[in-house]
Amino acid sequence: MSLVELIARADARGLAASGLACLDRCVPLLDGDDEALRHLWTILADDTGGEAGRDWAEGLAQVRDKLAGPDATGEDEAVVLARRMLEAAPAACSGPALRTWADACSVASLRIHRLLDPVGDAARGTDVPRDGGTEELPPLVAAELRRQAGVLELLAERGASGLRPALEVSTEGRRVLRAVVSRRARGRA
Repeated sequence: MSLVELIARADARGLAASGLACLDRCVPLLDGDDEALRHLWTILADDTGGEAGRDWAEGLAQVRDKLAGPDATGEDEAVVLARRMLEAAPAACSGPALRTWADACSVASLRIHRLLDPVGDAARGTDVPRDGGTEELPPLVAAELRRQAGVLELLAERGASGLRPALEVSTEGRRVLRAVVSRRARGRA
């Protein structure tokens, strides 16, 4: 099943986890530590009724305060895209806004990975195809596409018990992106 189909079929928890995982993998661009989004992951895991409600909104506000950076003026495109993912997160962990956010996070995260892929050509189109395979994609982008699909598949198959392995997938991706961002910074110095 393609990533587009997985997003279209996901329930609220799957959509929230998908968007959160994309944002989590891009935290290194926001100078956030590895625990920056942990509270939101915990809210999703503790949400047995299927609607995180006020806890999600409060947790999101805390994360925004913690990761608030300077005005986007002068920042490169990858950082701007990561900031937009955080800013666009809906206060409600349900409803159509959640699906829109998860889909936008998917597109933005793939674009970020394309921009940062040392092997890829960032100038080729702005969007990565999400309805096919990974054969012709640069390595960093292909891995991100697989991670996004993996998170959604875990949540579709396991429900709430899929959150821990989804977080592990996200953590792996964050470590990879942190290394890429670090090499990129050293190359600019």
